[in-house]
Amino acid sequence: MTQSLKSTHVPAPHSTGSLQRADSAVEAESNLRSRRRMIDPTTCERDYSDDEVEFMRALDDYKRASGRKFPTCSEVLEVIRGLGYRKGNEIASYS
Repeated sequence: MTQSLKSTHVPAPHSTGSLQRADSAVEAESNLRSRRRMIDPTTCERDYSDDEVEFMRALDDYKRASGRKFPTCSEVLEVIRGLGYRKGNEIASYS
């Protein structure tokens, strides 16, 4: 005696989940490529001038002393001024 089995499984309508994941993967890869294009080539290893080394050390000293990994623009300007740098019109007024 053969019994026919009826399937009670109803196939789900095509979901867009796999398409969304694929779109997300493509988008992530695209973002990575554009991020690579935005990397500043000046941060690569190279020979720095004495002024650049002095500035990098002063900024590093500031970050260690203040405990701030990412100083604000005002704080960076404070470090630059601490090294003796001034705007051109400020130099003229001291002469």
